Amino acid sequence: MGRDKRNERQVEHFTKLVRNMMETPAWRALSPSAQALYPWLKLEWRGPQANNNGKIRLSVRQAADRLGVGINTASRAFHDLQAKGFAVVTEHARLGVKGKATSPAYELTELPLPHAEKPSGRKLFKEWREGADFPVQKAAAHNPKGRSKKQNPVVKLVTPRHQNGDG
Repeated sequence: MGRDKRNERQVEHFTKLVRNMMETPAWRALSPSAQALYPWLKLEWRGPQANNNGKIRLSVRQAADRLGVGINTASRAFHDLQAKGFAVVTEHARLGVKGKATSPAYELTELPLPHAEKPSGRKLFKEWREGADFPVQKAAAHNPKGRSKKQNPVVKLVTPRHQNGDG
């Protein structure tokens, strides 16, 4: 006998985009890839009861896969969302002791933070003006001792050839 599928709950995860937000100059100034990324970020929000705003995580690789673009395009989309005031990095990406990476945590300024006094978010995108982008927090590159590979000289070991024809 098969399972009774009538009793199983089908829970569909969805998000809404508010027209007032989409009609702001900041939204119109976003790149198409940033506009496509925003709903994916918002889908990571668990709702008002289990509010995880400020701890929303989506890696650049996950975003690139969901959008069907390269990781550089996805990275620029994250930067664009920060510059226009839609997202703020609350915690930087890191590599744990056991080698497990953690992607950055984001706050979506449209949404309220957990335990916030204001029932609505900060909505920084409403304050954005052309030519006055918000600061963008980029991932720091790990360069030991502050040197890049180009700065480290390459030493080639050259074996001298013998004059008598041996080598």
